[in-house]
Amino acid sequence: MKKPLITTLVIFAVLFLPVRGQTGGVGLAHRNYKFVNGRWFDGQKFAAKTFYSVDAILTSKKPSIVDSVIDLSGKYVIPPFGEAHNHNVEWNGDETFARTKHMYLEAGIFYVKNPNNLPRARTPFFGKINMPTSIDVVFANGGLTASGGHPFGIVRRNIERGGMTKDDGEGGFYFAVDNLADLDRKWETIKAGKPDFIKTYLQYSEEYEKRKDDEKYFDWRGLNPALLTEIVRRSHREGLRVSTHVETATDFHNALVAGVDEINHTPGFRPEKGDWTTYQDSSRYKISEGDARLAARKGVVVVTTLVSAIDHALQKKEGEPFNALRDLLIYNLQLLKKHHVKIAIGSDSYRQTSLPEALNLQRLGAFDNRTLLKMWCEATVATIFPQRKIGHLKEGYEASFLVLSGDPIQDFTNVQRIEMRVKQGQLLSLSD
Repeated sequence: MKKPLITTLVIFAVLFLPVRGQTGGVGLAHRNYKFVNGRWFDGQKFAAKTFYSVDAILTSKKPSIVDSVIDLSGKYVIPPFGEAHNHNVEWNGDETFARTKHMYLEAGIFYVKNPNNLPRARTPFFGKINMPTSIDVVFANGGLTASGGHPFGIVRRNIERGGMTKDDGEGGFYFAVDNLADLDRKWETIKAGKPDFIKTYLQYSEEYEKRKDDEKYFDWRGLNPALLTEIVRRSHREGLRVSTHVETATDFHNALVAGVDEINHTPGFRPEKGDWTTYQDSSRYKISEGDARLAARKGVVVVTTLVSAIDHALQKKEGEPFNALRDLLIYNLQLLKKHHVKIAIGSDSYRQTSLPEALNLQRLGAFDNRTLLKMWCEATVATIFPQRKIGHLKEGYEASFLVLSGDPIQDFTNVQRIEMRVKQGQLLSLSD
């Protein structure tokens, strides 16, 4: 009979000990752990291994000192999950952040990417994120868009609701860039905000000229696609990756041609102006074979954000447009997979994490469980923190992982059955 996983062997709190291998937080020290009887995911299968956590790093080499031995009792060990697209890590006070942090850590999501935020809202996070006992987050600051383009409407709504002021618009939540002169004038300010990456917006760029001055398309237009190449060039010169919001297959193509690093949203993730009855003709959202090949060749990452679209696509009612929507989503995802495009999981769902996104992708059936697990553990975290050794359970990588009670390759819903969370050598407690 297998022993139950020992969750009380070590107190799941940060241990303040005599400092050895101190990293990531005032006074924090890492104990050396030996993890035995675990089944560790090697990228293809689960294999029985013994690993040590030494100074927050995974190793199979026994250190001179082992503080504790933890028996994983045959449980399944995987890398932590990521959230590649959400705006819910924003500052609304300690209590709100505590709930957000708990929500992510409970789901096993350690890494979050916020692709548009108020720059002033980052300062209060100092000492609260990007440390072993919290979530790790990167921020884009304000996005680059056209005058009257997305996310102008978000700012307008938040001003009406009292959540923003006029000063939070231009130079805050967005930068309106209609021509090269605008970019020249605003570029130093954009850089001065110290973004972790640059966020840009294309929306129905095949109709840029038609939409740019028409109030009917307020918040449903974006950059002149001809400007995006120069934005990417300047960003890359500064060592900044570029993420681009897209809506249509043409936006997808224009983003690739411009040289972006990441495409936010899979075409078809929402209909124009939220009208879900408009999917009878889904051709404007259908990615071409050539563009899928190009995305793979350039190493571009595509972020899903399909949780709401899948909800609609899998409605029980028969007939159009929802059958067409389902077929479109499966086609685009499987086309990207066929050409080995990197796909990351992000929800863009403010009150949720990427967990519902991953579960909905499993329901849609476009991927097998192993592929989906690797997308969430590997590709997603790599697009959030591309320079870090995370996303794999390998020698020399950060000692961050989840222990599951069941095999997620056999039953993907086992990703919800987390029995232990380890982040940078710290055994996490959700009660903290």
